[in-house]
Amino acid sequence: MHRRALIALAAALPALPATAQSQRGRAPRQEAAPPPLGGAEVAEPERAQALARVEAYLNGLRTLKARFLQTAQNGQTAQGTAWIARPGRMRFDYDPPVPLLLVASYGQFILYDRDLRSPSTVPTSATPLGVLLQENFRFANAITVTSVIRDGGFLRVTLFRNSQPGEGRLTLILQENPMELRQWVVLDAQGRQTRVTLSAIEVGGRFDDRIFAFNNPTFFEPGGFGQPQR
Repeated sequence: MHRRALIALAAALPALPATAQSQRGRAPRQEAAPPPLGGAEVAEPERAQALARVEAYLNGLRTLKARFLQTAQNGQTAQGTAWIARPGRMRFDYDPPVPLLLVASYGQFILYDRDLRSPSTVPTSATPLGVLLQENFRFANAITVTSVIRDGGFLRVTLFRNSQPGEGRLTLILQENPMELRQWVVLDAQGRQTRVTLSAIEVGGRFDDRIFAFNNPTFFEPGGFGQPQR
């Protein structure tokens, strides 16, 4: 995958199980992929109940580690390891030969190219997935839900941020029983789609805070926590 395409994909990312506590210590597992698009729109009152369950799940989730597969609209792919520590922190470590690292912390997303030793940053509030890192996630006020679809044991919830309606749409795809975030899709303002699928999911673990601490002067030095982690 070319570097320019990867940078565009990574920029689109900056965004997770029964409850998190119930799966603490469970070994990683390989999950079946969510089904192709289909299913039926969920009507009230089931719609409100489904959204309340998703809210409770996300607010109960504290840590998640998983393998990810990132797919662009043209079929190009990249993969790696993801860490999410709510609220506020996320890390996507791409497998070699891809040289990219994406970290969210301190209210910022930083995209670092290890080959060029070049970082770029954007506020988490400027990205669709930033809403998932909020301490109290709610499908209200700042978010409009455009669709809730049930299909083969999965829910697909499509939303946009009211403050940035032109930035595109985010679709969360969750297994319903037990509830678990398995995939998300970002549709940007230009109509380009980026899909991220999670597998080998572990929740409730403890992470070293230093894997998110890109403000540390030693983070990007040889041997620092900006180097590939597994």
